[in-house]
Amino acid sequence: MPTTTARQYLSQFVPKLYTVLREGYGWHDLRSDAIAGLTVAIVALPLAMALAIASGAGPEKGLYTAIVAGFLISALGGSRVQIGGPTAAFIPVVFVVIERFGFGGLILCTLLAGLMLIAAGLLRLGTLMKYMPQPVITGFTAGIAVSIFSSQVKDALGLRMDALPAEFVPRWIAYGKHVATAQPAAIVLTVLGLAAIIALRRWRPKWPGFLVALLVCTAASLAFALPAETIGSRFGELPSALPTFDFPHIPFERTLELLPSSFTIAFLAGVESLLSAVVADGMTGGRHRSNGELVAQGVANIGTALFGGLPATGAIARTATNIRAGARSPVAGVLHAVFLLAFMLMLAPLMRYVPLAALAAVLLVVAWNMSEAENFRHTLSAPWGDRVVLLLTFLLTVFFDLTLAIEVGLVVAALIFMYRMAESVEISSGVRATDDDLPGYDPALAVDEQQRTRLPKGVEVYQISGPLFFGAANRLDSLLDQFFEPPKVFILRMRLVPYIDASGVHALKNLATRCARRGIVLVVSGLQPQPNRVLADMALGERPGQLHFTSNYERALKLAASLAESRDGPAEHPPPGAQ
Repeated sequence: MPTTTARQYLSQFVPKLYTVLREGYGWHDLRSDAIAGLTVAIVALPLAMALAIASGAGPEKGLYTAIVAGFLISALGGSRVQIGGPTAAFIPVVFVVIERFGFGGLILCTLLAGLMLIAAGLLRLGTLMKYMPQPVITGFTAGIAVSIFSSQVKDALGLRMDALPAEFVPRWIAYGKHVATAQPAAIVLTVLGLAAIIALRRWRPKWPGFLVALLVCTAASLAFALPAETIGSRFGELPSALPTFDFPHIPFERTLELLPSSFTIAFLAGVESLLSAVVADGMTGGRHRSNGELVAQGVANIGTALFGGLPATGAIARTATNIRAGARSPVAGVLHAVFLLAFMLMLAPLMRYVPLAALAAVLLVVAWNMSEAENFRHTLSAPWGDRVVLLLTFLLTVFFDLTLAIEVGLVVAALIFMYRMAESVEISSGVRATDDDLPGYDPALAVDEQQRTRLPKGVEVYQISGPLFFGAANRLDSLLDQFFEPPKVFILRMRLVPYIDASGVHALKNLATRCARRGIVLVVSGLQPQPNRVLADMALGERPGQLHFTSNYERALKLAASLAESRDGPAEHPPPGAQ
């Protein structure tokens, strides 16, 4: 690899933190970043614990993830203001992995996902994320929101249940069986938490609504001695020490079974982090390095796994909060992790009193925000194919499996896209007297009957409009069957074909062969650069007397006239079976 090319390649992975410090970083920048980091840490504290509990892990796992991954994503990432940590998108898949494989299985999943993300970044796949179909993203995001809501009913109502089923339908059946065990204290605290969050968002939007709701609910629970389950009663004391390397039993023998879940985690981490970076760019006017961001996400997930944490990615809401709080550089994200660590060390003894119903209220609001109900309704008014992809991805996410939903959603979206592209290809016998861009062209005179009067005797012409790819290539197979009497020369206009693939070249080659068998000369006119290059690469060139290429239609007409005149008579009909 030449030195210049190698330098350009490596520049994609230079952390934005290094770029910022090299450009110059002063006291005022540090002050702004410190305020922003403190603000985000206050928002992230209750979220990290709530997300971990909803995922089937202890609250300290969420804090470890926010600290370790938050630090690494900001220090190594390709965005100036990205905030990383645990997010709601991971809850369904993490819950299932822990239930089936234990926490050691999740550690292995997260490690594998980290390696996948690093590989994706090094292979420069970050730029491909922008081609993700929006109905797939909206569908699985809304499905995850429903799953999160479903997972919080137990704590929101204070139901007396043992293990919570991972599947959607069995979970609600279990809720129905235990609804009589609902605790009024838990319901009151859930309603109080929801009311506090909604009221603050309306009248004090700059206040940390989640943290205030937790404080209000905790104070009410202690003041009135409400018999509600708390973090301490379920999980015991939170650790008030630095995170340490944690190696539970890791079932390496089940690696193949965990690969689908690892792929799902990597996919979610990649998509959500890059979406968050795009949102940040829109708010700040900056530009992130997508491939560098993927590598940083991979390193962060490996790091959080080694410390016994959860999968992590860029968090859109916390990133937006960081920007609104005045963040200027990745230093804000690094300080957010430092502040979270300080909170954990100082406040761990007090966190045991936080009611689980209050955390459920936080996640119910997160689920509503994540559902993007208005965007879901808007997509339902899209063309039928988009509606199918949206609903299919949504239903599979809710009722089956997130991995299956993503895979099926992407495959169906690709098939519908190919169908649409194939349908957009037009092959018609109508031709214009001159090309659109030639002087004297009058669209009003472009009538088939008038156009065809210019064709020399024994010459037929068809025009292809649209990409000639595998979804539309078979349309060429029946072209010759449309002639009552085979012509001497057949002109195929390809001026409006911007793209051709191997299947298109194969179909064109078969058409030329069939023409030769019938004694018809094929003339291809107006090749654009990409089709011209692909035909040359695949060695489909001129065959004198059988296949010719011209740069435009006017030259094709002249060549066709001379070829038709040089032939002794009309082309003979082929014997049966000659095709």
